[in-house]
Amino acid sequence: MPIVGFKFESMEAKRNKAAAGGEIKINSTPKITSVKEVNIPTLKKKALGLGFEFLTKYDPGIGEIRISGEVLYLTDKNAQVLKKWKDKKVLPEKMNVEVLNHLFRQCLLKISNLADDLQLPPPIQLPRVRAKGEQESYIG
Repeated sequence: MPIVGFKFESMEAKRNKAAAGGEIKINSTPKITSVKEVNIPTLKKKALGLGFEFLTKYDPGIGEIRISGEVLYLTDKNAQVLKKWKDKKVLPEKMNVEVLNHLFRQCLLKISNLADDLQLPPPIQLPRVRAKGEQESYIG
């Protein structure tokens, strides 16, 4: 079933210090923090409200960006999902994959803008235009 709603509830971004010239490691981690049943009056249905936190850290200790919010997910199996969440704090795999992919898309775009404002590198690799004949240097 689909994701029918998404909202940001809070955003916190901070830069601690300037990079000392070394390598900056960027790690982005989504986390589902809560699952509850919510009424959607316009659809005349009940959906699941999935609370989330999305954290992007810039190491070593350079900064971090934290976003929290809620995803509304429509399913016919609300009771089963709620029970599984209550017992094990996990979502069904198909639902989990869909929600996490949605969080990565939405949050990384927002975090890229916030990172730019703080003069931090974007958390995703952006395409680069190169002059003809210029070699791409990749170390990985």
